[in-house]
Formats: sequence, structure tokens, C-alpha cells
Amino acid sequence: MIIGSGAYQYEVVDQWGRLPVGVSFGTTHGVTEDAQGRIIIHHTGKDCTIFFDPEGNAITWWGADYATGAHGMFLNREKDGEFLYLSATSAGVVVKTTLEGEEVSRIGTPPRPDIYDADRRFVPTETAVSSSGEIYIADGYGQPWVHRYSPAAEYLDSFGGPGKAPGQLNNPHGVKTDTRSGRELLLVADRGNRRLQYFTLDGEFVRSVDDNLRLPCTALPWRDELYVPDLHSRLTILDKNDVLITHLGDRPGCWEKPGWPNLPPSDWEVGKFSSPHDLHVDERGNIYIVEWLSNGTGKVTKLLHLGGSA
Repeated sequence: MIIGSGAYQYEVVDQWGRLPVGVSFGTTHGVTEDAQGRIIIHHTGKDCTIFFDPEGNAITWWGADYATGAHGMFLNREKDGEFLYLSATSAGVVVKTTLEGEEVSRIGTPPRPDIYDADRRFVPTETAVSSSGEIYIADGYGQPWVHRYSPAAEYLDSFGGPGKAPGQLNNPHGVKTDTRSGRELLLVADRGNRRLQYFTLDGEFVRSVDDNLRLPCTALPWRDELYVPDLHSRLTILDKNDVLITHLGDRPGCWEKPGWPNLPPSDWEVGKFSSPHDLHVDERGNIYIVEWLSNGTGKVTKLLHLGGSA
């Protein structure tokens, strides 16, 4: 099946990735790629971090210690190598690991008793790291703040807080750094407010993107473009100025189905999305999309880039 048009035309590779006997996906929440070209899928199954070769064969896996609430996954290339930052919602921690799964450090509840107590938990959903090494953690499912840490994982400050006004947040589900403007900014997927918000690296509000979004889970800058997995059943691509280029795989009203997003395979449609949660774009423009499907399985779709020079 082919979807899209022009420079944004793709062949759909449905249910990408071949798993070995005895290994299965839980809820597929995160996806990235390492320097070797291995596609890494993060999910809530027992072996929560699975590495695939470019042909889609699972080659190694680990992560039983991080499977509970496995959610956001960010790969950062540092002077000592490549590291993963895993945001575990149930455990309320962000864990930094090597690509072999060895724990390097972890960050728990920020030292903010004015925000957190026994009833107000820290539930991190995604982490980003700036070019200077500062760490940003989005508390998407707990209290709506973004927390900033030093490269040594020492707490610095927090910004956001509950609300709809510019700079305030409601379910800050995803966080990335973005240099497309020539200036490094922090980009927050303010999912509950159905928008993206840009901040300086010190947490000052810059601007927001309010159009053509339903429930943005995160946003991935790639070259001059921005790729947004929208939980309400589509992938959105924006240009350098965050103007709409196209929507892909749109399935309007899917989120109104009983039981959504936990839809069974019998209700999946090839080339249409139910609940996109994260994505990765490789150097050839191919897109890997993971969906939040929590009925004991997950789903990875590869969109093989066909058109132009996207």
C-alpha cells in the first residue's frame, strides 16, 4: 500500500519487525536508532528494549528491570558513547543506561515539596538532553512541569505548571530540543492543551503551535521539518516554520471507538493509524511509528520513503 504524495509518498510496511519465539511486544511506546543503524523499540513487555537490524530482525534485547511503565526513550550521543534515557512512569524514575542495558544513573522525584507529596506523584514520560548536556524531564502523567537538571544530574529548576496560558502545561507528554531556527530551543508537546510550545533552555516561553494538532504525543525535528505522532490517529509533518505539509494515515474518529486505544488487531487498518505514540525518521527519510495499543500487543509501522528528496 502507498500513502501520501509527491515528496511525501511512502510504502506501508505493516507490523514491521520480526520477533524471536518467546519475545513479544507489550505497549509499544518508544522508538529510536543508534549509530550502527539499529532500530530500537521500547515497550512494556518483559524485555522492554529490543534492537532490530535494518531488515527488521530482532538481534538483542534486555530490560526486565525497566519494563514496568516503560514509556519514553531518548538516545543521546555523548563523549563517552551512546546512552539511552528511559522514562518509567510506574516507577517514577528516569534511568540512564548504556546500549547494553547497564545502568549509569537515575533521577527520581525532583526536590520540590511544593509540587510533589504522597498524593502528587512524579510520573515522567519523556526526557531530552541539550547540546550542553543539561537534562530536561517532562512530567506528563503526574504534575504538569518540565524539570531541568545539570549534566551531572543535579536538580536546577522547573517550569510550566498547570494551566492553559502561554508557558503553562497540561500533560506535557513529550520533550525535544530543536535547532531548526538556528537557535537551540526546548520543544514541549503540550498534549492536554493540544499544542506544541517552545521554550528557551532556561524555561522562558517563546511561542506555541496551535493549528493542525489533535493530541500531539511528542515532536521530532528532522532536517528542516517536524514530525508529530498524534495520538488521535494520524502523523503530521510540519515545515521549518511549523506550517502544515501533510497528514498521513489519518483515521478520523478512531479514538471514539469503544476501548480505544486498546483496539484488537481485528480493528487495525493497514495504512491507517489508531494511536501513534512515538516515531523516528532515519537518514533516508523512512519513518518508524509505534502505537499505544495496550491489549497485550504493540504495533510498529515502517513508512518506506518513496517520493522526491524529503
